[in-house]
Amino acid sequence: MTNSMNGRLLAKERAAGLREAVSKLDRRPGLAVVLVGEDPASQVYVGKKTAACERLGLLHRQITLPADSSQEALLAQIDALNSDDSIDGILVQLPLPKGLDTNAVLDRIDPSKDVDGFHPENLGLLAQGRARFVACTPAGCMALLARWNVDLTGKSALVIGRSTIVGRPMSLLLDRANATVTVAHSRTPNLAERVAEADVVVAAIGRPEAIKGEWIKPGAVVVDVGINRLDDGRLVGDVEYEAAATRASLITPVPGGVGPMTISMLMSNTIDAATRRQQ
Repeated sequence: MTNSMNGRLLAKERAAGLREAVSKLDRRPGLAVVLVGEDPASQVYVGKKTAACERLGLLHRQITLPADSSQEALLAQIDALNSDDSIDGILVQLPLPKGLDTNAVLDRIDPSKDVDGFHPENLGLLAQGRARFVACTPAGCMALLARWNVDLTGKSALVIGRSTIVGRPMSLLLDRANATVTVAHSRTPNLAERVAEADVVVAAIGRPEAIKGEWIKPGAVVVDVGINRLDDGRLVGDVEYEAAATRASLITPVPGGVGPMTISMLMSNTIDAATRRQQ
């Protein structure tokens, strides 16, 4: 019988420990979220982060800039947050409107406040096995695998997607956990065959139900990072859930799987940043 790796459940389990960590600090950790424009999906995500901060006792500041903001204005806002001692973590909500240089924006964030784990310095530290901040979604995926006692040693792991936000850091984390890792992407031939060989599949390509359930190896573990809204309003992942669930030993639901853990790891990274700065 297939088991669901419930991210909402794990996030609730972790909440008490995070609140205790906050209570031990000299002041509340501060998280600043910069939102450029009025993208509805981004507004929903920011709202969830605000709610998580309030539940755990973090200071939350939201800075909303108009969609036509210049690169200079956005960088100036980041500079101000870098020098603000009440702010321990800075997050720029992606995607940014067209015309803004995402890499330049992320590079401008102080690496010690980069709680998203996207700065080149933090990615480099992760690659060296000296992680400071790990990107929240891959960290959340690893927490789910640990909670459901998935032993990755020697397992064949397939990461579908190679973004620096999910795919690349995910492959590094799986490698550190002693899995044998393959990274697939849009130009990978015979993707179905590669999926069928994998003990662990992490899907992060942003295409609704692109990974067919019949491809999944019986007994495999499936982590679905994707969240896609269909024309009928339904939210689905990158994996064809119903069919995959009949074959996988463990699988994350969408919604309610990886998403809540991404926010939980963001809170954890912010608390860690505050702890380091106060020490």
